[in-house]
Amino acid sequence: MRRMIGVWALLCGSICAGAAQARVKIDVDLSSQTMRVNGDGADYVWPISTARSGYATPRGSYRAQRLERMHYSRKYHMSPMPHSIFFAGGYAIHGTYATGDLGRPASHGCVRLAPGNAALLFALVKGQGADIKIRGSAPVYAARRGEGGRHAQSRHDRAKVAEAYYSTRGFRAQRIMDSWMGHNEWDGWN
Repeated sequence: MRRMIGVWALLCGSICAGAAQARVKIDVDLSSQTMRVNGDGADYVWPISTARSGYATPRGSYRAQRLERMHYSRKYHMSPMPHSIFFAGGYAIHGTYATGDLGRPASHGCVRLAPGNAALLFALVKGQGADIKIRGSAPVYAARRGEGGRHAQSRHDRAKVAEAYYSTRGFRAQRIMDSWMGHNEWDGWN
């Protein structure tokens, strides 16, 4: 009888260990704005967008809490969040239609992916569950050309970016820098 119980315990332990190993491993690197996924016998590395300046993506280890094929954010103007994998309260890994922002911080805290990658990840996690690890620190990005510094960290940083970019563009450049810094020639410094 003891031998039967021992065999039964060994069998159950093997099954449980196999199930634990089958979970999808999701590693989010805030520093490089990439996600590495290991699941279903394949490895993927995808560009992502995490929290921009003024917001935070939580760091730590998580498990997928709930999945929604299409979620609309009530907090942010009913923004679509396709293939959402919620891992910490309202924070989720989800698809985005703003694919031009992938590879740099741009979200309110969620982890954004290209829609096709989000659909694939959603299917993997739905079938296997997920262990999610978020590490690193968000990089500081200077403004892209023509964007008015929305990726810079502060007014001071935006001014430095503007000064460097517009330094050879004369009076128009000065007016643009002044408007970014809150200066208007009609009302003085704000």
